[in-house]
Amino acid sequence: MTRVYDSPMSSASFHSESPLRARHDEFASGETARRATAAGDARGSADFPHATHAAQVAWIPWGESAEIVGVFDRVETEYAAIRRGAALCDQPQRGTLEICGRDRVEFLQRMLTQDMKGFSAGQTREAFWLNRKGRIEADLLLCEIGDRILIDCAGAVAANTATTLTNFVFAEDVTIVNVSTRDYRLAVHGPETLHLLELAGVNAQAVETLGSLHTCVATSIGDISCVLARVDTCGVCGIEIFVARTGALELWNSLLSVHDLLQGGQRRGRPCGWHAFNMARIEGGTPLFEVDFGPASLPHETGLIDRRVSFTKGCYLGQEVVARMNSLGKPKQIVRAFRMMSDSLPVESAQIFAVGNEGSIGDEVGVVTSSTMSPMLGAACVGFATVRYAHSSAGTELIIAAEGRPERATVQAELAAVKIPGEIGNSEKQI
Repeated sequence: MTRVYDSPMSSASFHSESPLRARHDEFASGETARRATAAGDARGSADFPHATHAAQVAWIPWGESAEIVGVFDRVETEYAAIRRGAALCDQPQRGTLEICGRDRVEFLQRMLTQDMKGFSAGQTREAFWLNRKGRIEADLLLCEIGDRILIDCAGAVAANTATTLTNFVFAEDVTIVNVSTRDYRLAVHGPETLHLLELAGVNAQAVETLGSLHTCVATSIGDISCVLARVDTCGVCGIEIFVARTGALELWNSLLSVHDLLQGGQRRGRPCGWHAFNMARIEGGTPLFEVDFGPASLPHETGLIDRRVSFTKGCYLGQEVVARMNSLGKPKQIVRAFRMMSDSLPVESAQIFAVGNEGSIGDEVGVVTSSTMSPMLGAACVGFATVRYAHSSAGTELIIAAEGRPERATVQAELAAVKIPGEIGNSEKQI
């Protein structure tokens, strides 16, 4: 079984080239030169040969839709930026839809799994867009700006989502456009994110608004117009950024160049690739569409039913299947977090087995969808897996193929396994 993002999506014709690619290479060259100079200065000579680590951007494929940065320099440094500072993420794999018209909220109310009543300017909501069989076509983040709604989704499904939603527009005043080639997506994650934005020139009111979850603002950073949305994917403050593709490079440079004079001129933001982000989002308890679940999944199988689905609203596409599954009380399989009992790390697609008689290997009951060695847990191996519902209860022991050996693991109570300190609802978030 391959990871979802390694497999062709239903609309994999989307391909996005990062407008920041050359800038990333410049950053790596600059880091290498800075490091070499510092090493030379330490020995009294800038020409002193030093076997210092050379920074080099590593690009990895994201299915057929994009190439993303795996790592800019050191994974551990980038991870530290997420946990202690502010990490800048380039996201060419993301797509954006724009919905306009006075009936846009009412239209989405009868289309999506989430209750959209009362959805107003400055708010965000998460929802699934389903097909008639109740399978997930897209996982959506909706941002109401006041005159329009911006929707974040996987780039590979953006075109199909816009087309299929448009097919359901009849007499409503609604226009749905895939603007993925016009708009671009960046993100910042870390406890210093809001401070970075403040130093970059975001007005105080916007920063204050983004201090709460499920909020968004249309603002500017310098002379660049953008939309900022609060989404704590990694368990700490996270801001998704919608910006015109033509302004993405300038905005990236602006955020990367922010220095805090009160901290000795220290640079506040650091570029961060997929590998560090993946570690942090697993710790943060966030399964991802295209990674941990995909178009073949039912909402109840994602472990996100409470965050994405309303059972008190009216009908929507696929609602009958969702209601039927809810009445049954359980799906056949579900995404759950796990923690290994050993220091062996299973890879994506690793087989999962039940514990048989006298500790033997029982029936196959699942597959690993993502995994990492968690610094927050002292390098404990944790991850997400799709497992049969009968084996999904907290504390259930499993056997997972890891590094060529069958190793024991336990199902975690929630969708993550650690406590992330920081301001999340003014308290620690149990994950």
